[in-house]
Amino acid sequence: MITPLIVATALFMEQLDGTILATALPVMAADLHEDPVALKLALTSYFLSLAVFIPLSGWVADKFGARHVFRSAIVVFTLGSILCGFSNSLLTIIIARSIQGMGGAMMTPVGRLVLVRTAPRHELVRAMAWLAMPALIGPIVGPPLGGFLATYFDWRYIFWINAPIGLLGVILSSFFIPQIKELDVRPLDLKGAILSALGLSCLVFGFTIAGRGFAPPLIDALIILSGFFACGAYIRHARETPHPILDLKLLATPTFHAAIYGGFLFRIGVGATPFLIPLLLQKGFNLSASQSGMITFVGAIGAMVMKTTAQPILNRFSFRRVLIFNALLSSIFILASAFYTSTTPHLLIMLIILIGGFFRSLEFTSLNALAFADITQKDMSNATSFTAVGQQLSLATGVAISAAVLEIMRASQSSGNLSVEDFAPAFSIVALISACSAFVFWRLQHDAGDTLITRRK
Repeated sequence: MITPLIVATALFMEQLDGTILATALPVMAADLHEDPVALKLALTSYFLSLAVFIPLSGWVADKFGARHVFRSAIVVFTLGSILCGFSNSLLTIIIARSIQGMGGAMMTPVGRLVLVRTAPRHELVRAMAWLAMPALIGPIVGPPLGGFLATYFDWRYIFWINAPIGLLGVILSSFFIPQIKELDVRPLDLKGAILSALGLSCLVFGFTIAGRGFAPPLIDALIILSGFFACGAYIRHARETPHPILDLKLLATPTFHAAIYGGFLFRIGVGATPFLIPLLLQKGFNLSASQSGMITFVGAIGAMVMKTTAQPILNRFSFRRVLIFNALLSSIFILASAFYTSTTPHLLIMLIILIGGFFRSLEFTSLNALAFADITQKDMSNATSFTAVGQQLSLATGVAISAAVLEIMRASQSSGNLSVEDFAPAFSIVALISACSAFVFWRLQHDAGDTLITRRK
């Protein structure tokens, strides 16, 4: 299990960075003299960069070798982190976060590709769980550390701490990550790469700035329509070209189809909560960044506890049952945040976040494994790129939807300030979207994913 643990070093950096940033966002906004909701661009610029470069990750890994690409990705991500720390405006931090995204676009999917190609199929669920264990330390450490640094020192340190972690990742990957490389590399689908990058980036960026006043409404609409047009053009292109950058034919595999579409809906709610909860605690309840971090970090503890139980749970109940029931249960815990008030005991909030973290992590582990249950070895690199695009696009969509709802609620008030009541509709909407994923999982066969588990009849 040394390979999953080394790959998890990169995931640790990414998770630590994201959870620290979400906690410190209000403090960063004050220092940069920006609106906290406007600073969502620092989150979505990262997602936008991922959307552009992730489709290329599978081909690049096949062409140049997994070790070289993975190691280079860590270097780029670390460089972007250092530049984030030196940012002095919204524009510069957006640019630095975009550089981080270039590294992240290769780190996570290439690391997962190494895992799915080296782990035996019957060990894939356990390997996925082990992969996530060290990465989950990031969300545990991130909120309290980010809150502490932002409250008592400077938010810039939340990015600079990635430098030693990145150095460790480069050293370990040089010695232990196998140099997996395809001898017969498919031709690069340059047209498909351009169309997918244009379509996905326009959609992410368009939905992010919509209603924010960064551009006239007509420009917002044109950007979003351009995104849909480019995605439509890519779909037509992918059906005709023999080697598409994102192979839509993979969606004909029922387990992969469910993991992509159901996972997209489910992750919208999960992507929104790290953005909404710190804002609610700090802007709604007037807590400090440090206090907010000490409340939200317990969700990652619940996620870590789950990793030891994922395989037995799936063995007992099957993928289909777990995904359906767990999607609904996780959505209920997201919805619970809509009922928080300034008098809600902090211990109760922590308990809800703790239990919710357990069930969300179980859903993630199940989805990540199910996606590769029926994928052949030759399609693994394409499948990892495809799943990574879907995951990151859904997280960005969650942030965009929740931020848009907050904007609408704030605009309806004469004061123009965020209040506790503004957050309830946002939590309710993203929870409902996540719950809709259960309908996708309902269509799975009862034996879906059984090649990855030992079913107990």
